[in-house]
Amino acid sequence: MTAATPATNDTKQEASVLFNTEPTDCGHLIGIMTLNTPKSLNALSVDICQLLSAQLEQWQADDQVVALVLKGAGDKAFCAGGDIRKLYDSMSTDAPIPNPYATEFFSHEYRLYRQMHFYAKPLILWGDGIIMGGGMGLMAGCSHRLVTERTRFAMPEVTIGLFPDASGSWFLQRIPAKTGLFLGLTGAMCNGSDALLANLAEYAVASHDYDAVMQRLKQSEWNTVDNANSSNTCHDNSAHSIVSRALAELPVAELPDSKLATYWQPIQKLMNSGGMADIDGMLQSDEALEQLNQDFAADSWTQRAVATYRHGCPVTAALTYALYQKVADLSIEQVLYLETNVAVHCAANPDFKEGVRALLIDKDRSPKWSRSLADCLSVEGQAYIDQHFGDPYPKGEHPLSDWLGSEALGSQIVR
Repeated sequence: MTAATPATNDTKQEASVLFNTEPTDCGHLIGIMTLNTPKSLNALSVDICQLLSAQLEQWQADDQVVALVLKGAGDKAFCAGGDIRKLYDSMSTDAPIPNPYATEFFSHEYRLYRQMHFYAKPLILWGDGIIMGGGMGLMAGCSHRLVTERTRFAMPEVTIGLFPDASGSWFLQRIPAKTGLFLGLTGAMCNGSDALLANLAEYAVASHDYDAVMQRLKQSEWNTVDNANSSNTCHDNSAHSIVSRALAELPVAELPDSKLATYWQPIQKLMNSGGMADIDGMLQSDEALEQLNQDFAADSWTQRAVATYRHGCPVTAALTYALYQKVADLSIEQVLYLETNVAVHCAANPDFKEGVRALLIDKDRSPKWSRSLADCLSVEGQAYIDQHFGDPYPKGEHPLSDWLGSEALGSQIVR
């Protein structure tokens, strides 16, 4: 694993991630991690995942560091997803299965998410701007998430023939009223208010208040942190509680109205209309959507979401629905293990490569998908969908195999 650049306040770093620390008023440190590829909207790469993971490990062992902030460079995005151009280049017709680069990319990404979910110190997300795909995985792994009036988030994998990965199967499952399934199927773009409702954020602040956030954190009484109970995030003197109190004292920003709050009832009814074929039948029919809810059918937000679904990849829709059913009772480690299988299979099958080609390479936005949804739901097609969940590695060689046994961090916490 690549070592992270040492954290300093005065060193100019031209790296994909910048690390520095800010001193608190009582002599502790707050670690700052800045994704630093704004031209690509801070897209995740193997290098970025390695750097973040190494720095998290280093700061975890440093008692002076009491909390960490994760943000993106530039004013457009926190993180707009994974850097899939190199992944696309690796998906040649003669690439071995499993694809070595796909294994490297997804395993480093998913190891980082696992590390974040079980991290002992507060991880504070400055969630300003665009957050999609891999950025959503980072968001889900943080303990304290701030959104602004500029926050826009989505899981738009249906447009590129992948599936809502990056732990999407896990956090979409936890959004109320099955609205997470709707977001996974349609790639609908949501706002900060939606993030609060969807359990993806806790605090609403103005986009110009970053300095105020840092000032509040630096003024907190970090000398009262009970290090003996650092693994307990519930007691009043934990670092997590101190961060929560500091952020709760900030002025609450006015955010755009939540579309999920407005339309949760028709979305819930739509997602419970039957199986995937029934949901598809309603999403493909303007008349059915009007009968479901006239306001829902007439809103430009839902119209864009439905249009994205109709133009999107049927295999993605089938995988999204199947995963949603499979992961309800799984741990975050089990979900990431399963997503690794599905992602590596997608890298070997035609739709992911075709979707990236149409959207990012040739930019003709006219993908030729390998199957219709009816094909996916046939007996033969269902076998094809199910094949994505199988372990593609020789016995004992799955990169995340330890996560299902005694080494699972969730199991250790229970014990």
